[in-house]
Amino acid sequence: MIAYVFPGQGSQKKGMGASLFDDFAELTAQADKILGYSIKKLCLEDTDQQLNQTQYTQPVLYVVNALSYYKKSEEAGVPPDFVAGHSLGEYNALLASGGVDFETGLKLVQKRGELMSQATGGAMAAILKSDEDEIRAILKENDLTTIDMANYNAPGQIVISGRSEDVRRAAKVFKEARLRCTILKVSGAFHSRYMRPAREEFETFIKSFTFSDLKIPVISNVHARPYLQDAIIANLADQMTSSVQWIETVRYLMAQGEMEFEEIGPGKVLTNLIKRIRSEK
Repeated sequence: MIAYVFPGQGSQKKGMGASLFDDFAELTAQADKILGYSIKKLCLEDTDQQLNQTQYTQPVLYVVNALSYYKKSEEAGVPPDFVAGHSLGEYNALLASGGVDFETGLKLVQKRGELMSQATGGAMAAILKSDEDEIRAILKENDLTTIDMANYNAPGQIVISGRSEDVRRAAKVFKEARLRCTILKVSGAFHSRYMRPAREEFETFIKSFTFSDLKIPVISNVHARPYLQDAIIANLADQMTSSVQWIETVRYLMAQGEMEFEEIGPGKVLTNLIKRIRSEK
């Protein structure tokens, strides 16, 4: 069996998609019309330093992931058995499953990126070589229960999310405990309780769209289990405030039998995380 996995924000890089835009000129033009700017120019030149700004990163990465998937589909000739994506990448998983078409997925991601870019005042930090129990204990001991677990990326790699001042104080506390803690370059407290206003607005927006039947099981970030057809809207809305359960997602897929993973999109972030999850004893 094979699972296609799609990367999320953080995998973007200048030059991505260079070999794809001309191969899929019609879809690229469609994306340009929806977004109001040239995807190709932004990816290849990024003259205004927008590639790492959330409102641009998310739709651009969605497009590159999508074109990468279409290219892979042409080469492979057969669909994967499962699909999953990390945060933003889950929209590409929905696209691959047939739940949304290219245009619908892009419009959803465009709105998502806009809302998330407006969520200022928050921060996120990655903590390495620790586990959830230790992290929660340290947070509780230091009266930092206002911080949420945002991403369970791999054993020994957990991302926390919260108000900027709280995350900065937590980073100092973790370093004093001899744990490696790195504050991430993001503008908001993504995947936390602080995204509730954005979640509510996004859920209202999602309800104006129709979703088609899923032809391939999509593994949810929220539950690390396959999407239910009637829960697509709830899953996409909840994803904004819930932890990304990537470790459990990979474990679920591994439990289905002999599973090969293939990352579809720029970089090897997920490939490396999956190697770490597989090697866990």
